[in-house]
Amino acid sequence: MHGRAICAARPTPSTIRHICPWRRGSGLSSEVNLWRASSREHFAAPPLATSREVDLAVIGGGFTGLAAALEARRHGASVCVLEAQTVGHGGSGRNVGLVNAGLWLPPEAVIARMGPTGGKRLIDTLAEAPQRVFDLIAREGIDCEATRNGTLHLAHAPAGLRDLQERYRQGRAHGAPLRLLDAAETARRTGSRAFHGALFDPRAGTIQPLSYARGLARAAVRAGAEVHEQSPVTGLQRAAGQWQVTSRGQSLRARHVLVATNAYHLGFHDPFAPQIVGVHYCQYATDPLPEPLRRSILAGGEGCWDTALVMSSFRLDQAGRLVIGGIGNGDGPAGRVHAAWAARKLARLFPDLAGLPFRHGWSGRIAMTGDHIPKIVAFGPQAYACFGYSGRGIGPGTVFGTQAARALLLDRPDLLPVDPLRQHREGFAGLRAAYYEAGASAVHAIAAQGSVGARAGLPQAGASSRA
Repeated sequence: MHGRAICAARPTPSTIRHICPWRRGSGLSSEVNLWRASSREHFAAPPLATSREVDLAVIGGGFTGLAAALEARRHGASVCVLEAQTVGHGGSGRNVGLVNAGLWLPPEAVIARMGPTGGKRLIDTLAEAPQRVFDLIAREGIDCEATRNGTLHLAHAPAGLRDLQERYRQGRAHGAPLRLLDAAETARRTGSRAFHGALFDPRAGTIQPLSYARGLARAAVRAGAEVHEQSPVTGLQRAAGQWQVTSRGQSLRARHVLVATNAYHLGFHDPFAPQIVGVHYCQYATDPLPEPLRRSILAGGEGCWDTALVMSSFRLDQAGRLVIGGIGNGDGPAGRVHAAWAARKLARLFPDLAGLPFRHGWSGRIAMTGDHIPKIVAFGPQAYACFGYSGRGIGPGTVFGTQAARALLLDRPDLLPVDPLRQHREGFAGLRAAYYEAGASAVHAIAAQGSVGARAGLPQAGASSRA
């Protein structure tokens, strides 16, 4: 299957079945999430069945909440995590799996938004995030395909290379050990000549994200935490000097509470619910590549994303599956457009993979904030909510959860990576989310016809290296 057979702006159902054999109608099934299919970490926990009292109640069983629970137990506190679905059901079990240092924003933009003191504190804290994640994985024996061989931020066009040169300058000024790679070195590392250069960050790496979330849950339970799945929170209120969390008709009383629901908040809005712009990200994965191809594509095991306005990413898992992703809701009305775009993108980057079907496809939501800075809201006494990682969930989620637990239990807000706010509002969140999806759908529809590359100044697929 080559070229036009997979690239129509409105692909036929038979085409979709070929490149996306998991599809039924226009949606994606949760069972075909690669991370669920391949996880070597397993975890299951019963729903909350009895009322009780704990030091810390955590709402949300993702990276932030589970890291907080584990840290709370290391401080000797009793802790209970309530997850509405299963551990890692939200973004923690759906993301790309890149463990990056810092934020999506370059350092000077962070400082411009937060001021020199707050900005430097956040930059320095998140510079250490990959080390903290990989140290935690090693300490707890989490089997999550941890690979610390760096990441590549890829220049999709000459303008993208200029952006990377500026990011390199700013990063080096703040002590980041970055390397700016030319097009030839980028092609050698990626196996594709579609890029004009890259920014290499040796601090970073990749993981199997759902396995990491499940491993955090397992470690927290082993340390003495309670975790309850299928336990949606339906009420949260302050009474008699404590927090009362209601789930499944039971009451969890707690001195401290952490809301760690991020882009998957549901069930209650009073006294607080995170205000974010929900941006969808879809991913598609092949079968394991044949060994000769596997040796020529990302031989170093780096994770990659590009500088395009409608960003895309690609990486390999440990079995050699190529995972490609981009902005867009694969479960939504434009799901077929996004799938056709992914097939075209795969063929353009790696011509030897043209026609290779995807065996897995899934989508998730990113919690964006207007300034792309994560938020901590102190919405009541001894109560925090952490959210808005804006596409950088693994490192920041782990760090924010850990530090929030310390700050709550020790009554030390100065330990937080950012100053806590009393409230945070996002105007026109639904409209902005629709704008992101419409833009991604339009770009992907055009790209599925092969016309975006030439207009953006991209080298054409025929220039890509071959195995």
